[in-house]
Amino acid sequence: MKIGDAARESGLPVKTVRYYADIDLVGPPGRSDSGYRDYDAASVQKLRFVARARRFGFSIPECRELLSLYEDRSRESADVKRLAETKIAVLDTRIAELTGLREELARVARDCAGDERPDCPILDRFASGDALDSAPT
Repeated sequence: MKIGDAARESGLPVKTVRYYADIDLVGPPGRSDSGYRDYDAASVQKLRFVARARRFGFSIPECRELLSLYEDRSRESADVKRLAETKIAVLDTRIAELTGLREELARVARDCAGDERPDCPILDRFASGDALDSAPT
């Protein structure tokens, strides 16, 4: 099937499918006589796999490792679990950071009168950098 069909079936944009092929993450097994990428059902399944892994926050190198484990029938599930637990720890850290940022923003928003006066504790907090210094951008 052509790249557009593979993209539609995998739920990914064509540009992403093309990128994955260009970086040798998931590519078509071949090309048609006219030179178009020719995807098969197995490639589409791998595209779906990567799309799901990316939604969980796995990076491209991590997806490459997951795909390798997926294709390796002699793998140990402990290897997959290790990757998942590492990602859970990263997500927990990010959730804690976001929760802290949300609480701080909610606090300064409550402190803001939201009236016609120009003074604004929200802008003051952003200008001071206190709330944002440890947060990732």
